[in-house]
Amino acid sequence: MGDCRDQTDFAAAVEAFQAGYNRIVAEVAKVIVGHEQVIHQTLTCLLAGGHALLEGVPGLGKTLLVRTLGEALSLSFSRIQFTPDLMPADITGTNIVAEDASGARSFRFQGGPVFANLVLADEINRATPKTQSAILEAMAEGTVSVARTTHALPAPFFVLATQNPIEMQGTYPLPEAQLDRFGFKIEMGMSSREELTAILSRTTGSDAPAPAKVADAAGILAMRATVRRVESADHVSDYIARLVLATHPGAGASPAAGRYVRYGASPRAAQAIMLGAKVLALRDGRANISFADVRAVAPAALRHRLVLTFEGQAEGITTSTIVEDVLGSVGENPK
Repeated sequence: MGDCRDQTDFAAAVEAFQAGYNRIVAEVAKVIVGHEQVIHQTLTCLLAGGHALLEGVPGLGKTLLVRTLGEALSLSFSRIQFTPDLMPADITGTNIVAEDASGARSFRFQGGPVFANLVLADEINRATPKTQSAILEAMAEGTVSVARTTHALPAPFFVLATQNPIEMQGTYPLPEAQLDRFGFKIEMGMSSREELTAILSRTTGSDAPAPAKVADAAGILAMRATVRRVESADHVSDYIARLVLATHPGAGASPAAGRYVRYGASPRAAQAIMLGAKVLALRDGRANISFADVRAVAPAALRHRLVLTFEGQAEGITTSTIVEDVLGSVGENPK
């Protein structure tokens, strides 16, 4: 009797997830023209409980995307503009001297812009490594430590960091350990001719579209909990493991990975693929993930976790090319 009730409850949760997901996408699409894949990948990463690195040239709407998400989800939003002179305390906050009504003074913690549900880390690679690392604890643990005191961040907590792929002068590339903290790396390309025309229509008129609030923090946390309940068959989990191992040079590597990769993806990549695939399954109203779900999320979960050899860099090989080779060489059935 209990199993029957649990299955009914989960079926209702799947239906609620699918409806909520579609409402969020519809509201974001009122403001963001095109970039459907970017919207889906960003929302997938958010609901999977990860953080996203968004790469694209300036002016494509990266800031507008995360702000629109915050408005549609009724979540707090903050933007941190990363610059070389930005200090860690500018992100996390600091202790300030406060005076009460009686004149007594004491230290009080003043939280920084990282204390928000959605945090846009704009051009994160322009800050020094010391400042970049200030957000590392927040991304990994959901907390901030200042003066030996740990402060919890609001839940849900989602960091969307951006970087410009073409202007590298005066930047500090993110180290591999920090890149690994991002669940997905999402690539944002140029809009099409039709999309540019629609952008002009929406952004140069007197009536700017605004999304309606269709979810709140509690709703997002409930959707994340539903994601964790999705099942993965053993052969699908094994497929994910074989994909990740195929990115490592040595036995079992794909041809391109064996030649051009120095370090492959970490176990966090497998976790990101699994959770992302679960979101896709729920989006389609399914309670189990498929091989297609895995292949759909694998590029975003793997492309930033591969370190190329000097030969690969010299020949202009990209990590996306390596991922394509891995997906093409690893079969669904183990040999």
